[in-house]
Amino acid sequence: MKTAARARVIGMAAGRRVRVAWLGMLVLGLAACTSPGPAPVSDRGPARTPVTPVAPVTPQITPSTNGLHTVQRGNTLYAIAFANGLDYREIALWNRLESPDRILVGQVLRLTPPPDAVEIKPLDDEPAPTARPLDAPAEPPVLREPQAVLLPYSDAEWARVSGAPVAVVAPAVVRPAPVAAVPAAPAPAPAASGLVENWLWPAEGTLAGHFGRAGGKGIDIVGKRNAPVVAVASGKVVYSGNGLRGYGQLLIVKHAGEFLSAYAHNEAILVKEGDTVSAGQKIALMGDSGADRVKLHFEIRRYGKPLDPLIYLPERS
Repeated sequence: MKTAARARVIGMAAGRRVRVAWLGMLVLGLAACTSPGPAPVSDRGPARTPVTPVAPVTPQITPSTNGLHTVQRGNTLYAIAFANGLDYREIALWNRLESPDRILVGQVLRLTPPPDAVEIKPLDDEPAPTARPLDAPAEPPVLREPQAVLLPYSDAEWARVSGAPVAVVAPAVVRPAPVAAVPAAPAPAPAASGLVENWLWPAEGTLAGHFGRAGGKGIDIVGKRNAPVVAVASGKVVYSGNGLRGYGQLLIVKHAGEFLSAYAHNEAILVKEGDTVSAGQKIALMGDSGADRVKLHFEIRRYGKPLDPLIYLPERS
């Protein structure tokens, strides 16, 4: 009996020790969950590098090789015409566009004239003629019939219409009275070329690239980064972006007389499409976007054709 009782006592004591140990572990676990400090690190493999989202790339406009161009987001008719050396009005006419400012993404534009297309007036200072729509019928010819004419009565007229003979009378000689000499009126001054009277230089710097050399379509002005780029004449911004290959950050401004001025490789553009700018207004900052050095590439075009800017810009001292 004594042995059995002693065994029960020993078992109860062991059970109490187990319960105490279990309670201790429970208290320590709760304390670990509530205590401040860094969370335990679990070795589950190498850490992943966060992925930086990539900015979408602007579709680049390149000269067409098949006479067609599919409009992409960011394209304008002026930029498409500029890249292909065309007049934007020609593309609008060939594709029967209601407005050169409205083209749709996915629209396919033809860049060659259809049969019997009306030709845009060549380079001159006269306003371009209004082109007849391609599907408009030609005007019918005007038919004219002989009409009776009332003649004043005289012996000569009566003899001519009736066939009667008429006496010939020698006409009296009338000597005009002397007239004082009148000085000739001065010839009118020729109109300003292209209706742009005063062109300005677009930036300060050293003239580097020249028109026509190595296929150059304009001039290069080498200067300092963030130097101001100004509008050479008043006009409207018709393109602002980096969608033309080889031009970097590009601005195109439309002026009177169908002139366009282009400013390429800018560090920053300070105006947006549709803005009206005045001559001398700062429109961009010089940079090297799309170029191998800090410079401004500048072009003047008319009816889509590149012209030598030095013909229009004033001489610099």
